[in-house]
Amino acid sequence: MKRLGKVWTFLVFLFLYAPMIVLFVGSFNDGRDLSEFEGFTLSNYLDFFADSGSLRLLANSFILAISSSLAATLLGTLAALGIHAMRGRMRRAVMTLTNIPLVNPEIVTGVSLSLLFVFIGRSMLGSDQVFGFGTLLIAHVTFNLPYVILSVMPKLRQTDSSLMDAAQDLGCTPLQGFFKVMLPELWPGIIAGAIMAFTMSLDDFVISYFTYSPNFSTLPVEIYAITRKPVPPMYYAMFTLLFFVILVVMIGMNVIQARDERRQERKKLRGV
Repeated sequence: MKRLGKVWTFLVFLFLYAPMIVLFVGSFNDGRDLSEFEGFTLSNYLDFFADSGSLRLLANSFILAISSSLAATLLGTLAALGIHAMRGRMRRAVMTLTNIPLVNPEIVTGVSLSLLFVFIGRSMLGSDQVFGFGTLLIAHVTFNLPYVILSVMPKLRQTDSSLMDAAQDLGCTPLQGFFKVMLPELWPGIIAGAIMAFTMSLDDFVISYFTYSPNFSTLPVEIYAITRKPVPPMYYAMFTLLFFVILVVMIGMNVIQARDERRQERKKLRGV
């Protein structure tokens, strides 16, 4: 039975990562057809880094992902602190509202935000030309907020509520107590939320498609247009590089969480 479980697990992971294996091999293929490996080459990677248009789109995606993840992390951390201070039904109601964007279909969120931006542009600004970096940033912050809140909330529940009282008894102001006592305890959750927001923003397509403009487009949106015709091999190299960037980021997040869990276990042992 155990052997069958291992075989099944192997088949599941093979199915999940087979597309990336094909893409990785294709990024080194000297031909344009993925079904036939014509020879090993690094020219696809060199072509990608020599293409200014692709680099500009990649830079746009990173600028948007970094900006939205930083804004979502700040706002999400403050929101988590406010939710944690609530009690009873109010907290449950707010947490339910926080979870709705996570289960809401992305196309619904994208169309809703698009209609909202058009309404604001026409009624308040008197213009239909409202889409651009600003609308993309607002949209990405909006769908990233729940991930940050849900990453910080567990750390708030694990933190001893008497720490702030002890810090103020020792002479700290509430603000000093927060930065010197509470913030170090929350850092693992904040960093995990920021990394999650960054990865979600970097590869988002559906919501970005409804809120972008030709003046500021992202890589996933342009890739959608490219895939309607034969994809240039240099994009296989780009996809491979993005996969490994996300992989490194996720490994970093897991390392941070593992270190935090070990630190929590050591604190419990010292408490015992």
